Amino acid sequence: MFKSKQSFFSRRPSLVAIYLGGLVAFLLVSVASTSSQVVASTSSQPMSIANAEYPGGQGTVTQVGGRAFSLPALGITDEQHKAFTVGNSIFRTNWVQAPASVTTLQGLGPLFNTRSCGSCHQQDGRGSPPRSERDEFVGLLLRISVPDAKDPLRMIDVPGYGDQIQSQSILGVPAEGTPRVSYKEITGKFSDGETFTLLSPTYTIENLAYGDLPKNLRISPRLAQQLVGLGLLDTIPEAALLANADPEDRDSNGISGRPNWLGPNGTAPLGRFGWKANKPSVLEQDAAALLGDMGITTPLHKNQECREGQVACQKAFSLKDTEMSMQDLLRLTAYMKLLGVPKRRGFLDPEVLQGEKVFHQIQCNQCHTPSFKTGVDPEFSVLSNQWIFPYTDLLLHDMGQGLADDRPDHQASGREWRTAPLWGIGLVHDVSRHDRLLHDGRARGVKEAILWHDGEAKSAKEEFIKLPKKDREALIKFVNSL
Repeated sequence: MFKSKQSFFSRRPSLVAIYLGGLVAFLLVSVASTSSQVVASTSSQPMSIANAEYPGGQGTVTQVGGRAFSLPALGITDEQHKAFTVGNSIFRTNWVQAPASVTTLQGLGPLFNTRSCGSCHQQDGRGSPPRSERDEFVGLLLRISVPDAKDPLRMIDVPGYGDQIQSQSILGVPAEGTPRVSYKEITGKFSDGETFTLLSPTYTIENLAYGDLPKNLRISPRLAQQLVGLGLLDTIPEAALLANADPEDRDSNGISGRPNWLGPNGTAPLGRFGWKANKPSVLEQDAAALLGDMGITTPLHKNQECREGQVACQKAFSLKDTEMSMQDLLRLTAYMKLLGVPKRRGFLDPEVLQGEKVFHQIQCNQCHTPSFKTGVDPEFSVLSNQWIFPYTDLLLHDMGQGLADDRPDHQASGREWRTAPLWGIGLVHDVSRHDRLLHDGRARGVKEAILWHDGEAKSAKEEFIKLPKKDREALIKFVNSL
């Protein structure tokens, strides 16, 4: 295992002074004592000023602003930094159609959604939904499927199209279709009379190249997520995640987080990445995205996904070996695992502390679990044995029919989604230049995201609607401080 050359405190010589000075200020805030007792709800480890500001443990990145999601975790070795730099280059460089004069990064397509990882995750941030009905999708894609005639609860690929609409293609190969989205406004009121408006999306697919789509088609939009802290989430022990699962709701609190088991008949491995927790590791998430989004084969997925009837796709030039080597896939994965979590901002602000108190009072923490201690990563010591504050349980929760895609995925039902981590959410606008949240970007900021919650989160949403405006704003400010 690689060892960090300096301890957490020796790398930040001013942290002890910050801790002592901040502790005095913290005790002077009237709500601080209540707030600090409830934050680390998954363990006996007490909340402190130090780990409040550094949610990614010793590797927390201290820079904020437009590059906040793009920096390596503090404390990595020189060798790891080299791997990070090479992986960063692979992440940002556009792939080209083969055969090409450049022998690396050739093999794009034949069908694809984007030419590089960085074009969807700009600055390693969140993708943006189209700003108008005729805009192209960048960072948003459509998963598709149809129910199995023999088992309606099981989804199968769509004949002629597979499980994802790929809107771009190399020369000589027709793209599958052009996705579109339109919005309908939904209005509502808070208990104090203030009104709000939500956007309800409808998705269609135009310019179909391989036949009509079936009437029972299921469409699931997926927005590219920010990438910070993936290595830390990958390192949380499975037992720690399962300790929060309550599929039978035995405590009768209306919340029944479920693991998404990805093996045959609901067996291991445990899913933890993707909007429905349908990938078990950063490595496998990367390999699946390379194939599905860019048509790049790897040792984990050696064959292109040209479907029956896609003749030009099947005849397109194909390299003898996989288009990305295992070495480069591991470098890309190292880059994504080592992206550091940015530090919190304004965590001692009295309004933020009040918002934290409200967060727990209305039980947002029942799904957005504040803290975990990571296990041991055999390669990266900076990810090992860290107290982290991701505000997620990585479990599946029924979010109600309003957010449902009616498209089961392994153990996930059509109404279930993985709890999204909240760390870094307040920096999305700085990095990605927008504030669109949820799995399809329909929510314009934290307030609308909360108002779309239903199902297991219905009680929390209703309590949010009842809150005085001062407490609503404090809660939103707290979430944006994470």
